[in-house]
Amino acid sequence: MEFKEAIKIALQSLWANKLRTILTLLGVVIGVASVIAVVTLVNGANVYVASKVNKYGADVFTMSKQPQIITSYEQYRAFQKRKNILLEDYRYVAENCKHCTEIGAQQTVTGKIVSGTHSSTDTIIRGQTWAMPEMQNLNVVQGRGFTPTDDEHASRVALVGSDIQENLLGGDDPIGKEIRVDGVPYTIIGLGEKQGKTLGQSQDNWVAVPLSAFQKTYGTSKSLTLYAKAGAGAESLEMASDEARQLLRSQRHDSPAQPDSFTLETSDTFVGLWKSISSSFEAVAVAIAGISLVVGGIVIMNIMLVSVTERTREIGVRKALGAKRQDILTQFLIESATMALAGGAIGVIGGMGVAQVVTVLLGFPSAIAVWSIFAGLMVSTSVGIFFGVYPARKAAELDPIVALRADY
Repeated sequence: MEFKEAIKIALQSLWANKLRTILTLLGVVIGVASVIAVVTLVNGANVYVASKVNKYGADVFTMSKQPQIITSYEQYRAFQKRKNILLEDYRYVAENCKHCTEIGAQQTVTGKIVSGTHSSTDTIIRGQTWAMPEMQNLNVVQGRGFTPTDDEHASRVALVGSDIQENLLGGDDPIGKEIRVDGVPYTIIGLGEKQGKTLGQSQDNWVAVPLSAFQKTYGTSKSLTLYAKAGAGAESLEMASDEARQLLRSQRHDSPAQPDSFTLETSDTFVGLWKSISSSFEAVAVAIAGISLVVGGIVIMNIMLVSVTERTREIGVRKALGAKRQDILTQFLIESATMALAGGAIGVIGGMGVAQVVTVLLGFPSAIAVWSIFAGLMVSTSVGIFFGVYPARKAAELDPIVALRADY
């Protein structure tokens, strides 16, 4: 029997029992759709995190009281016991780090912004040294950024995100307008570029003010995050980060035998840690989704066994007409593989659709990984072949005389 003819017979058999075929495919469809949706969402999150971290540049590193990602409560408690990084620490490193081309510092709180009769109560308020917006690659699309003079004189000037312009200022030109940041008046001098939403959370609901003005309102005891920029090249980054580490250790009186009382992170450190966490999550989710594939395979095997029983006389006729064991085996394997491949194709489309719905409703980033599409189709087909072997062998081993005598 030609391979093309075997495929044709397999499709005819599946089409003749459409409802049974659809119900049989559900397990495979759910399994593949789950895998594709998880991989697409995790891949999207990886791309998003990498782009957001890399916007600071590969030559930027941070020093903070605790890392950006904490994986356990015990770690959190240990990091909270560390001393805060204060303004004098920032000044000491800024004055003495020879391999650092720029150094900035930032603090953040959540507060209330008021403009006329409009207000916002969950706005991120950033206290920044004058170089910070540039180090974070913040594009000021209107007005200007901070200057050293703003920092030195604790000027009450502010940069704002597009949410402040749209929701509090009615979309008008914000430059020169006055807003109150937790009751303190500031004049808007710049508007940041719109960044959109992530996980349903707006990235444009923020106000940035000079760090010196920020600390007049919120005090100087809160911990700073230091941002440092090295020259181009991995060697410059290593030299700058090593020098900054030693300077901060010296300023904080860390003894040689003690570990750092702060966390130094580069973009590679953060992205690597995130990918480690996301890959673990992805592996667990895929393993759970794989259970659906196994269940779907068992259902396929069960249906194929029923099909063999129903078509016993047909198998006997074909064997009597000269069909070989290999022909019968191939026919039934093609049927089970075709069934699973169809389920895999539907699952791939469904998984990508689910991921897109999550992105639209929740703002969670998604990015289709091409390899996952081929992997989903290959795995589903493999499941169909694996679980179709036993029914196919059973059909191939039927005695034609016995099969012709069967009354089905």
